[in-house]
Amino acid sequence: MTDSDTDTRLSGRQESTVEDVDAARDTVTQVVENVEQIIVGHRTEIEHILTALLGRGHILLEDVPGVGKTMLARAVAQSFDGTFKRVQFTPDLLPTDVTGVNVYNQQTETFEFRPGPVFANVVLGDEINRAPPKTQSALLEAMEEQQVSVDGETHELPTPFTVIATQNTVERDRTYQLPMAELDRFMKKLVLGYPQLDEENEMLDRVVGHHPIEDLTPAVSLADLQSARETAAGVTVEAPVRDYVTRLAQYTRRHAELGASPRAGIAALRAAQGRAVLDGREYVIPDDVQAEIPVVFPHRIRTESAESTPRQVVENALENVPVE
Repeated sequence: MTDSDTDTRLSGRQESTVEDVDAARDTVTQVVENVEQIIVGHRTEIEHILTALLGRGHILLEDVPGVGKTMLARAVAQSFDGTFKRVQFTPDLLPTDVTGVNVYNQQTETFEFRPGPVFANVVLGDEINRAPPKTQSALLEAMEEQQVSVDGETHELPTPFTVIATQNTVERDRTYQLPMAELDRFMKKLVLGYPQLDEENEMLDRVVGHHPIEDLTPAVSLADLQSARETAAGVTVEAPVRDYVTRLAQYTRRHAELGASPRAGIAALRAAQGRAVLDGREYVIPDDVQAEIPVVFPHRIRTESAESTPRQVVENALENVPVE
């Protein structure tokens, strides 16, 4: 019995077949093409969001206002037929506005739970850094354990459950910085940037008058997405690949004030499994890890000086840590 056979037997995980991966890849491709009807010029970022969805992760989109963060999140959410809720984070938003609240029913003389917008398959947290820390923290339990607790009672969230949050990089004096405990729960942090000239011209041509997001229909079913996620979870990750991710994480801890956490390593492997599915493979290779690490590790890292940024630490790790 090989090491991978032992790992599979102990975890109870069913390895994905070539047929499984082909079906999952077809699902992902349909979603990507559907989103590209709305979003111009961000194929890489769209693929990153899809590999995060396959890897059961959450996504943070950060950039200046007006570059399409919210529209990208909406397009992804509307590309499958699950439930979608949006929360507009504001300074006066309360935790119960996100999770839900117990309301007294005078007729039955009992308290009834009214679910908040977090009870959906995809939750868009728009401008999450505009809400105070107490409200931001309302998402912590939901993102990590797929449940929320209200007045001592636990309520399960739907499956699948994904948070796509946005935050802008300006007006810092009017926002609240996300705590590290919350940042660490986002699998990926993506930056869109401004479009190229031809991309912006095409975008303007699409949205003049009637916006295409209003007519966007689901490309796949919720069952298709769930099946693709199960397939990604069954993608083989051999011991050398796991060791490579561990050594990358340890490098960041030696060269930064705060390095990548163990949760970051788990996120990197799950994202790499999604990347393998996207490329039509039933096993992870180091190239998958190298494609995902630059958006999985940096937001979890803190450096002591401006000369050495988190992104530079990750770039140095990929350059100096050998693939064995």
